[in-house]
Parts: sequence; structure tokens; C-alpha cells
Amino acid sequence: MTATMTAPPIEKVAPNLVTRVKDGDLKAGQMAMLGLGIALLAIAFATGLGGDKEHQGRFWFSYLTGYMGVLGITLGALFFTMVQHITRAGWSVGVRRVAENVAAAIPVMALLFLPIALVGFDHLYHHWAHANVNPETHAAILPGQPGYDHVLAGKSGYLNKQFFFIRAGIYFAIWISLSLFFRRNSLKQDETGDGALSLKMARLAAPGLLLFALSITFAAFDWIMSLDPHWFSTMFGICYFAGGFMSFLAFTALLARWIRSKGYLGEVINTEHFHDIGKLMFAFMVFWTYVNFSQYMLIWYANLPEETVWFEHRRHDGWSSVGTILVFGHFLVPFVFLMSRHIKRNGFTLSLGAVFLLVIHWIDMQYLILPQAGHGHGAAHATEAVEISNAGHPPFSHDLNLWLHNIQPNDALCYFGMLCLVAGIAILFVRKNNLVPLRDPRLSETLHFQNI
Repeated sequence: MTATMTAPPIEKVAPNLVTRVKDGDLKAGQMAMLGLGIALLAIAFATGLGGDKEHQGRFWFSYLTGYMGVLGITLGALFFTMVQHITRAGWSVGVRRVAENVAAAIPVMALLFLPIALVGFDHLYHHWAHANVNPETHAAILPGQPGYDHVLAGKSGYLNKQFFFIRAGIYFAIWISLSLFFRRNSLKQDETGDGALSLKMARLAAPGLLLFALSITFAAFDWIMSLDPHWFSTMFGICYFAGGFMSFLAFTALLARWIRSKGYLGEVINTEHFHDIGKLMFAFMVFWTYVNFSQYMLIWYANLPEETVWFEHRRHDGWSSVGTILVFGHFLVPFVFLMSRHIKRNGFTLSLGAVFLLVIHWIDMQYLILPQAGHGHGAAHATEAVEISNAGHPPFSHDLNLWLHNIQPNDALCYFGMLCLVAGIAILFVRKNNLVPLRDPRLSETLHFQNI
């Protein structure tokens, strides 16, 4: 269908298709998810902000862990939406509307960033925000004086509080603008059937993906990698994106399965579509493994203290066991489990794999963020890591027990609280608008889609 043609009414394409949720349907699920999400976050804040400064500091690392894990899911929804438009994919028209509803939670994620900006910032990023400043006298430490950090001095043009918040505003402006543009034009097409809107969205998806790639990469640099400002990896952004998009696919599989169980989306998201969601979930699980191994291999091969320090700290305090868990849980186990087409075409087994990957994604965020809560960030940071590397390494069972002992309830409360909140928001938009893009030119293709 050309861009100048008007798509036919849904009555001609699929006369028996249920296009909207009945009044009152799905409301219980929506309220349950929203209520549970708010309750979990309220408990986390109530327990995390009490006590001394050290206890509060640890809470903000828990909050950042949950936040970055769930933010990756909402950004994965935006990426999925743009990719379907730029490729003009037909199989995913129904799934794309679900992704639009998940991406609609990005403004809420912007609001959830405010506690980090207003309260948690100095707990998380104090080591570079107040670099080369005496904490007692607040006087500047000059070059040559004890405590002067020449690395942070060289990065001060980028790592400073004002520029940090300017960049954060730019990231959210990009993400919110893109999510609103694609959602509004998709809903507009439901009313007008204007095929030109599909072409318009496909054209904007190209620069949109470029802006998305740059913004998510630098957001990962700013909000996670700068926790250890002496360490750097140009691959870090793509590692974060890969895990987030994989988790979005897992989240979407579960959400779509639940909506189907309530009697909706049966014709537009069926076994064939779940099979493709499962294939993408499998592919990006492997892609996550590839980019993370590439990052590790290059740093191991170069063997430079300023690069190896990040992994060295993850050999201690129980984090070595988490690295082993990620090797098996984020790659080997799901690789074997999801390889079979029968697993991906079975609703129960696909859902089981999706739940597993969402949990392992949370563990991955812990591995990226939480070790920095227990290590220094001063000028002697790299030297300290080289010294501790000479110590013997305890067995896996010891490390596992140490990790489990150090994990706090707030680590789970923040992640699953935000996950429930995003699910509730997505269900809210499912209830408010059409379930599928009713007059998308490719709707007929998705209704008759057959997987290979």
C-alpha cells in the first residue's frame, strides 16, 4: 500500500477483531501492579533513608540498580518501536502497540530519576563531583599536594555536576520526544487511516535511532560507568543496551501473554508472534554475551591497571560468584533452554524463560553497580586493586554466601517495585486506547503471519 492511500476500516480487514478493552476489564491487574509498585518503593524509601549516612548511601546504590534495570526495559520498547518502523516490518504490528505502551512509561522514569538528582547524587557521584577538594576545609587541593587526583582533574570538563544534569535533561528530552511522536502518530493513524503517517514514522526512525544510540550510550557512561571514574570502556554503552533490550523482550512476552489470557490480542499476537519474540530474546541474550566477552577479553589482553581495576574489584567481596552466575545464567542456561523452537512456541516455557532472564538482568545490574558501593575512588584506586590481586581467591561457595549475605532487601524492592510500576502504566495505556494499530497498512500481514 502506497503512502498516499488510506487504509481500509478494521471491519473490512478483520471484522471479528476485538479492538478495545471492555470497560472495567484489566483494571484489577492495572491497580494491582501500580499499587504493588508504589508499595515496594515506599517500603524501600522508608527503610533505606533511615539510619546513618553510610546506610543511606547504600540505599542509593540499590535504587540506582533497580532504576537502570527498569529504564533499560522502557528504552528497549522505544528502540523496538523505531526498528519496526524503519524496517517497515509487518509481522510485529500488534507487538509494536504493546511496545508503544511500555515506552509510554519513560516520562515516569524521568520522574523516578529526580530522587537521584535531588538527594542521591552526592552519595553516588561524590568522588568526582567534589574531586580535588578537601572534605574538611572545602579548600581546593592543588597539583603536587597530597590527595590531588590528576585523572579526575583531566576529566573535570565532562564530569561536573552542572554538565551532568544538562546531559540528563537532553537524554530524557530525546527519549520522551521520540516516544510521544511515535505513539501519537500511531494513534492518529487509527483514526485517519493515512498511509503517509507510516512513511513519516519510518523516515524519523532513522535519525531517531541515531539519537537513541548516542543518548543511551552516554547515559550508561554517566549513570553507571562514572561510579568508578578512573575506569573506562567504549563498549560499556552497548553492553547496557543489549541487556536492556533482551529484558524488554522478556517483559513484553509476559505482558502480552497476560493480556491474551484475559481474552484480548489473540489474533494479532499468537504462537507465531511469540516464536519471533522468543527468537529475538535468544538473539539478544547471545549478543549481550558477545559484547560483554569482547569487553572483558580486550581488557584482559591489554592488562592495563586503569582498565583491569574494574574487574579486579569484582573478584572480591563475593562478586566473583556473581560473575560465574552470569556466565551460566545469562548465557549457557538460556542458550540451551531457548534454542528449541518448541520452547519458544510454548506459552509456559517461553514465560518461564522470560521470568528467568528478568531476574538475571537484575543480577547483572547488581554486578555493574553495587561493587562500587564498597570500594574507594581516590587517586590510589588502581594501585590498590593491583595489590589486592595478589591475594588468594576463595572457593565459589564462600563467594556465593558472601554475596547473598551482602545483598539487601532494598536491592529487590527497588527493581521489582519499578518493574511493577511500569507494568501498571503499560496496562493503563492498553485500557485507554486501541489494542492494535487498527489502520496500519501492514495490519493484514500480521494477522496472517506464519513463522518459518
